[in-house]
Amino acid sequence: MAPTTDRQAFRETLATLAAKTQAKIPALNGRVEKAVKLALAGDVELHNDGTATVYSSSDPTRRYAIVHGTCTCRDFDQAPEHLCQHRLSAGLVRRVRELLPPEPAPDGGGRTDTLPEAQVELPHGIDPRHIVMIQGKPFVKFAGLLDLAHKRGLQSLKVDWTFNDAELSLAHAVAVFPFGTFEESGDATKDNVNKKVAPHFRRCALTRAAARCLRLALGLDMVAVEELADE
Repeated sequence: MAPTTDRQAFRETLATLAAKTQAKIPALNGRVEKAVKLALAGDVELHNDGTATVYSSSDPTRRYAIVHGTCTCRDFDQAPEHLCQHRLSAGLVRRVRELLPPEPAPDGGGRTDTLPEAQVELPHGIDPRHIVMIQGKPFVKFAGLLDLAHKRGLQSLKVDWTFNDAELSLAHAVAVFPFGTFEESGDATKDNVNKKVAPHFRRCALTRAAARCLRLALGLDMVAVEELADE
């Protein structure tokens, strides 16, 4: 979800900044376009300490840390001015948030921003930044599941498609922990995902399978945001 109530304003501002970046550094080639896709897909998380986490557009289990202007991806060292797609996406999202007004609190039900730590009790040990309240009910971001899984000793997480056609995508995930191996499946169609990501609905099947697998392994009854039709 865009960081303001006006998604169009977010997209337009992002496009303007991306065009300026590309014009200033033409050698970036397709990196700016990839960075925009990451930003629009919600794969960029900015942290209060100035760092950021950017999730892979192809592998839901992979994430890259942006710390002090560096990125942990392979392209960072060879990218012009060290501007890989992940560092670019984090910079673009941060700048858009600076230019646009903050999202106002919603009236009544519906989704709110991630809750501050003091406002939510989490017996499962999930970082409060990864909790989203929707109609008064808590949901966990996939990033929060993955973070907790690593803390619990996640050894491997393999996710792959088991079926794909024009309308339906099925995926299966296997997670290995010191305390056991867990498996779960996930599905996605163009109709049960957010319209914004409908063209890439197959990727949602991967994320949903991984999320359900991690929830099973961690013993969480809190549904992941990515499992919802309107994420």
